[in-house]
Amino acid sequence: MKPARLAVLGIAILTGCAAVYLMSDGEAPPPSPVAMAPPPAVPVTDVLVAAAELPMGQTIRVADLRWQPWPDQAITAGYITRTASPKGLEEIAGSVVRSAFLPGEPVRSQKLAKPDGGFMAAILPAGMRAVAITIDTRGSSSAGNFILPNDHVDLIRTFRDEDTSRSTDSQTSETLLTDVRVLAVGQIVQEKNGAAVVTGETATLALTPAQAEVVTLAQKVGSLSLSLRSLADAGRAAEPDATSDSRSDGAVTVVRFGVAKQQSRR
Repeated sequence: MKPARLAVLGIAILTGCAAVYLMSDGEAPPPSPVAMAPPPAVPVTDVLVAAAELPMGQTIRVADLRWQPWPDQAITAGYITRTASPKGLEEIAGSVVRSAFLPGEPVRSQKLAKPDGGFMAAILPAGMRAVAITIDTRGSSSAGNFILPNDHVDLIRTFRDEDTSRSTDSQTSETLLTDVRVLAVGQIVQEKNGAAVVTGETATLALTPAQAEVVTLAQKVGSLSLSLRSLADAGRAAEPDATSDSRSDGAVTVVRFGVAKQQSRR
C-alpha cells in the first residue's frame, strides 16, 4: 500500500477515536454492578406476647395471647419462649393480670397472678397491707369522686378533741398520712373505658402494718377524708405551708362555730 493511503487511513482512525472520546465526555465506562451479599439471618425465637391490650384485673384467655418471633439478642430473663415452654400459652391462660400489658408486649409471669389466690393480695406490694375505709358517696370526703385507683392521696382525720374544747361545736382536723396509694374504689381496681369518675362507698389503701393500725383506730374515733395529690407530687414529701408560722409546729386546725383556726397541741 502506498504511503499516502496509509497516512489517510491513520488520520481517519485518529479522527474516529477523537469523536468517540468527545461523545463520551472523557468519562470511563461505568463499572459493572457488583452483586451484594444478603445480610446474615438474625436468629429468632418464638416469645409469648399479648395479642391485645390486657388491663389489670383481667382474666387471660387463649385468644389474648400469641407467639411472636423475637430476636435472640433481645430476649431477657422472664420472657416465656416456645423452646422452654412449648405449652406456655395454655399454661398462662386463666391467670389474672397484676399489671397491664400493651399489645405485642412480652408476657412475664411476674406480672400475673394465679386464680387460686386473692387478687388484692396479688397486686399488693411486699410488706404492705390493704385497708378499706368508708368514704362519702356524695364526694365530700373523696375529692368530689375524682379519685381513681392507683392515685396517691393524703388521709385527713376529723374528730372532736376533748383537750381543745368542751363545746360540741368544736371539731379538729389533721393530716394523718401522706402519699398513700389507692388500690381500689369500691370494687373497681382500675379505670376502664376512659371513665373520668369512679364512685364507691369504700376506698382500699396500701398501708404499712403500722399505718394500718393508725387508720383502723382513726375510723373508730372520727371520720376520714381523702385529699387527692398531684401526679407530680407522688413519692415526694409534703412541703410546709409558706403562710403558716414556724412556731405552729404540732398545731391542728380547730373548727369552732364554723370558724377554722390553727391551735397548738401544747
